[in-house]
Amino acid sequence: MASQDEIRTERIRKLELLKEKGIDPYPAESLRTSTITDFLANFQTLESAQFESILAGRIMSFRKHGALSFLDINDGTASIQVFCKLDAMGSLYEDLQTLVDQGDFVEITGPAYITAKGQQSIFCNNWRMISKSIRALPDSWYGLKDEDERLRMRYVDMILTPALQDMARKRSLFWNTIRTYLLEKNFIEVETPVLENTTGGAEARPFITHHNALDIDVFLRISAGELWQKKLLVGGLPRTFEIGRIFRNEGISPEHLQDYTQLEYYMAYSDYVEGMAMTKELYQLIGEKVFGTTKFTIKGFNIDLADEWEIYDYTHILNTTYNIDILSVSTDQLASVLTLADIAYDKNTLTVERGVDLLWKKIRKTLAGPGFLINVPVFMEPLAKRSRENPHTVERFQVILAGSEMGKGFSELNDPIDQRGRFEHQQALRDAGDDEAQMADMEFVEALEYAMPPAFGFGLSERLFSFLMDTTVREAQLFPLTRPRQ
Repeated sequence: MASQDEIRTERIRKLELLKEKGIDPYPAESLRTSTITDFLANFQTLESAQFESILAGRIMSFRKHGALSFLDINDGTASIQVFCKLDAMGSLYEDLQTLVDQGDFVEITGPAYITAKGQQSIFCNNWRMISKSIRALPDSWYGLKDEDERLRMRYVDMILTPALQDMARKRSLFWNTIRTYLLEKNFIEVETPVLENTTGGAEARPFITHHNALDIDVFLRISAGELWQKKLLVGGLPRTFEIGRIFRNEGISPEHLQDYTQLEYYMAYSDYVEGMAMTKELYQLIGEKVFGTTKFTIKGFNIDLADEWEIYDYTHILNTTYNIDILSVSTDQLASVLTLADIAYDKNTLTVERGVDLLWKKIRKTLAGPGFLINVPVFMEPLAKRSRENPHTVERFQVILAGSEMGKGFSELNDPIDQRGRFEHQQALRDAGDDEAQMADMEFVEALEYAMPPAFGFGLSERLFSFLMDTTVREAQLFPLTRPRQ
């Protein structure tokens, strides 16, 4: 079997032969008159009229049988067989045999044709090279086996795996379904800074870079403009949203990446009760529009987004499961409970916030959903409004699906005095070594002092898309980050 280098050398030789014949192997224009999908949809009419069409696409397979040849071409909309016959093509047939390879993009001119085996095809009267491939595609059976190579060369994997093309289309539809839903509810789409002096809106370790023009260190944002969008509420815009990239310098797992796409929206004169109803409506719409169903099997859980959603009480579940009061628990008590529950933790950096979160994550993995997690302690959420029923908890919910968190929303904290105090507490945690605690953004507090109306805010990331696809978040990205080749 020839090596890739040998194949490349031979294909470059064919490239030069094409040029010697006066054939441009990379013309700027395509003369295509129809997509393959449209050609097949109108096949009977085209066959009856013996009308010549020009189709274009990549050669996926090439079968030579003396005076007959069969090509399968794909243009990204569909595939079709090309029927080639020596006595109909003359010298063009020989050029096709000697200068064309699997992987090339070609144009085929001819009428609709049904073969002796009854297969809808296009009869080739003429062909034209529109892009010569220099490298051979991997064998479609063995494909790309090394994961890093497969993700690095996603374009090749996509050629060999049509399901990846379908995923790309679904991913686009996923975000546009969300965008359309919000636009129809009179939200406006905004863009907020990606480079920030202070990260806000989440608890995560940021990426740091240097801004040469201003000679300052800045952070890549860890949320889709939460504090900026709330400043827009202060400024008088009642409904805003952003779909954009965020960056978190943390670990890789099937559910976590360092750069990914997130939605956040903010709605004045609303609260988390109204937000729950909107969230359920949106998730059902995503299921129907993107996947054609509300029923999914994810990580062994059978889930129907159209079912009645469960309500999970964070404080009650933790108190009863571990026999503690998480609203007043100490780090020493948490250390004992974590040890008994066989949950690993760092003794040197353990805080109440981290310890409680570790306990919850063990329980969360057992919950199927769909459901809303409510009644989270104030110390776990520095940006949410205190509960009207219990001031030690906040009006926040998280969407629970298949043992994971798939979105978060809350009644936004708009009390500047309370917000200042919570930021100061978070900053104290950072100063003590917790680099995931939120930074104190006093410019945001200043904005709140001009008054922000009651509001609801919500965010979801592409993790939801990966879950509904029942794959990892890395696999669900088109081009996830990979290490460079050695």
